Amino acid sequence: MSLFRTLYAPVYFLGFVGAAAVLVSSGGSPIWLIALFALAIVTSLVSERVAPFEPVWNRSHGHARRDIAHALVNEGSILVLVLLLPFFASLVPWSPLWPSLLPFWAELALAIILLDAGISLTHYASHRIPLLWRFHAVHHSVRRMYGFNCLLKHPIHQLIEISVGTLPWLLLGIPQDVAIVGSFAVAIQLQLQHSNVDMRVGPLALLWAIAPVHRHHHLASETEGDVNFGLFLTIWDVMLGTAQFRSSAQIRASSLGIAGRSDYPETYLAQLVEPFTAELAATDPAPQRSGVRR
Repeated sequence: MSLFRTLYAPVYFLGFVGAAAVLVSSGGSPIWLIALFALAIVTSLVSERVAPFEPVWNRSHGHARRDIAHALVNEGSILVLVLLLPFFASLVPWSPLWPSLLPFWAELALAIILLDAGISLTHYASHRIPLLWRFHAVHHSVRRMYGFNCLLKHPIHQLIEISVGTLPWLLLGIPQDVAIVGSFAVAIQLQLQHSNVDMRVGPLALLWAIAPVHRHHHLASETEGDVNFGLFLTIWDVMLGTAQFRSSAQIRASSLGIAGRSDYPETYLAQLVEPFTAELAATDPAPQRSGVRR
């Protein structure tokens, strides 16, 4: 079991992203990525029961329909955006600057780094700009962490994050096959960030923003949860002074949520409406987050 905990994260990421890269770069239909992602979800759910970090998080909280709705809407929006990339790219008034002569894996690594920078900085801003926090708060309303509810996001915030993150792709003229695999890598990484697997990654946690690092970010505290904004890498948090590498072993079922909002809606439609309510404005924590933990 110790070996499973050690190998789970790298094998999961490299296995699924590698399979997607081979499939797409060899000319296979991207439609098969849907089946591959479904397999990734099943693998995550099974692994969380084999080696759980917090057994309580494996129990159903009656949110399956809500989580499925968020997943379908948000993954669908990413798919549509990637499919529209060629159209948006045609509006850029210069020739593609993307280094297409690089090996596919190098192009993919570059795509991930560029996307990670934009999404991580947008995430950071979402904890400081009240309007953005209203929509991002939906994601922080979760009371348990497991791989599948990583997709629990307000669609407006999802659109903002993805638009900022993919802007460098658009301006540089990224090839669509690289963009497709890069987007798939995001979905796999989000699974690992929110996974309930008791993974042991050792020094990798200093670089890779997966569950042992990201759990700190979901603490129901305006100060202790104001850390670890990176999607793939921790380098952005090191630069921002928001990196927290302390062990997350003490983070348990009662630790998560939004400080002061135990009444946050739990159904899908109510969560879509919540950012537009006057009540949330009165309890918006974003302006109070000036004392960033360093």
